[in-house]
Order: sequence, then C-alpha cells, then structure tokens
Amino acid sequence: MKLHLTQAAGSHLITGYGDGWVEINHARHEHSLIVLPSTLLPAWPVDDFDSLAPEHFSDLLALKPELILLGTGSKHRFLHPSISGELIAAGISVECMTTEAACRTYNILMAESRQVAAALIV
Repeated sequence: MKLHLTQAAGSHLITGYGDGWVEINHARHEHSLIVLPSTLLPAWPVDDFDSLAPEHFSDLLALKPELILLGTGSKHRFLHPSISGELIAAGISVECMTTEAACRTYNILMAESRQVAAALIV
C-alpha cells in the first residue's frame, strides 16, 4: 500500500508498506527498523516478535520518544511486561499493533508533531 501525506519536510515519513517491506521517504526497507520523525535506525536486529528482548529497545530509551508504536508483524500481539518494563518506568508508552496499523498511526501522530517512534517488525 502506498501512503500519501501533504507535508513532511525534513521528517521521516512512511510512504508505503507491504508484505516483507516498509518504505521510508520512498526508500524501501526489507528488514525490521525503527523510525522517528528525525531519526531512522534501519537495521533493528529483530527478526520476529518472539525474539524481542528488553535490549532491543535500548536505543529508544536514549531517544526518549513519548510513545512507541510496536508493529508486531501481520498478527496483533502483546508485549510481555518484562520486555517493556524499563520503557514504562521511563515514562514511555508502548502500543502494540500490526505493522500495517503502526505505519498508518505513525504518520498521523508524526503529522501532529508528536515525538512518536515506530519499531516495525518487517
């Protein structure tokens, strides 16, 4: 699916997604990644939801987003509190949803100038 937004100058925008890929500013990525309005971490070392561990979110702790949208792949799954506990303790909310839903939600929140991060399992 291709996504369109009228404004995103200087920001990382999700411009498309599909099975096994996500497009950031029209550049295709076929591996899990983390995107924030001003930061792109294209090599997030997560192959699937079951391999998630607290250390996979350490870069996000340092970037201090107000909200993390965790794209869990094609199936909606929930993160165990032992994985998200450090984020919650730091005041960072974590919302789990399919990767497609996380892509759409990220663009909406980013357009509202929110400090949102999307951690997307591709």
